[in-house]
Amino acid sequence: MSLQVVMKVCADPINRQILELLRNSSLSAGQISEHFDVSFGAISQHLAALKEADLVRSHRKGRYIIYELNTSVLEQVLVWVQSLCIRDEAVNKQTVSLQMKEDH
Repeated sequence: MSLQVVMKVCADPINRQILELLRNSSLSAGQISEHFDVSFGAISQHLAALKEADLVRSHRKGRYIIYELNTSVLEQVLVWVQSLCIRDEAVNKQTVSLQMKEDH
């Protein structure tokens, strides 16, 4: 997973809406496209970008391709974001501690 690719793909509002749809259930491209006022071809391009970022997986079911959310990539991003927050908390605690020492 490339964090840069994931963040770029997640920056697109249609991609985020597709991820939200897939959070609830696996859907075909046709079912996904019913929720948008863009062409089926545009939805296919969005799905291709989401697959490239490994945010969705697909499998064939009869004559349909079914898409589902791949939460493992999102979990990796969440771990990275949390690591930034933890570091910030440690820095903030050090700053507060130093300020308290200066006040006394």
